[in-house]
Amino acid sequence: MNKIIHLLLFILINSLMAEEGKEVFETYCWGCHHQTAVAFGPPFEEMASKRTQEEIRAMITNPKEVSKALGYTRNAMPPFQLSDENLTAITDYILSYKPDENSTKERQ
Repeated sequence: MNKIIHLLLFILINSLMAEEGKEVFETYCWGCHHQTAVAFGPPFEEMASKRTQEEIRAMITNPKEVSKALGYTRNAMPPFQLSDENLTAITDYILSYKPDENSTKERQ
């Protein structure tokens, strides 16, 4: 019974975190990024498969310097001043789009 309660709590917390990340995405990122399709900026699927959590966080807060460090010659992304909670939520949300070879699960 204890395992079931822990599992339900884990699912609930993950669901709430995903919803929070989606809200941050819709507020700050949606104009240039989409989850799985190329827009002005790369899709989350691509970012999640190429970047670490630290690289994603750094790109959000200091895109000019991180772009240089990653070898890009230009960058159009503005820096964002997000709370640590929002930064964690959006980073986790982006990384949730990392392609899983064993699953073709579609996200909303």
